[in-house]
Amino acid sequence: MTPQPGDLPEEILQVWFEQTRPRQWFARDSRLDALLRQRYGEICGRALAGELQAWGGDALSALALVLLLDQFPRQIWRDTSRAYAGDGQALALSQQAVARGWLAAEPIQARRQFLLMPLMHSEDPAVQQRAQPLFRRFCDARTAECARRHCEVIARFGRFPHRNAALGRSSSTEELAFLQRPGSRF
Repeated sequence: MTPQPGDLPEEILQVWFEQTRPRQWFARDSRLDALLRQRYGEICGRALAGELQAWGGDALSALALVLLLDQFPRQIWRDTSRAYAGDGQALALSQQAVARGWLAAEPIQARRQFLLMPLMHSEDPAVQQRAQPLFRRFCDARTAECARRHCEVIARFGRFPHRNAALGRSSSTEELAFLQRPGSRF
């Protein structure tokens, strides 16, 4: 049975938070990438095109839309510029979730983490700085530490050097040296 459009946000949340394991969320996994591409590539493209803005009207569908704009593109279009195409829209939704109290009202830590993820992915130093207390308050220590490291990279380079090739940006000598270090690519 094909899910109806109203069922899709719930399905996306179930697939991501119940059927996918946390260790899969950030690891390179060609099988998961292919599954997301096959099942959600079209709807993800529609989200990037701005066709699903109505999903931003309530907390749960907004979270599903954040996943479609921020996390799924990173897996569906890994190592391409399209992987980052939804970052601006996802950031606006994340900020909306904070402002409307949806983040504070969310009882599940993993969901709070992904509501905040667009803040961690932002290349705006001010966004990164303002996000640090949110990660410490609403996420586990490991996620807060990861957010701190992202913030340090943005403070140092003003961007994420690991995105340069996909986005057609030239890397500085310092960025190239940084990318040789273990753990520099997130």
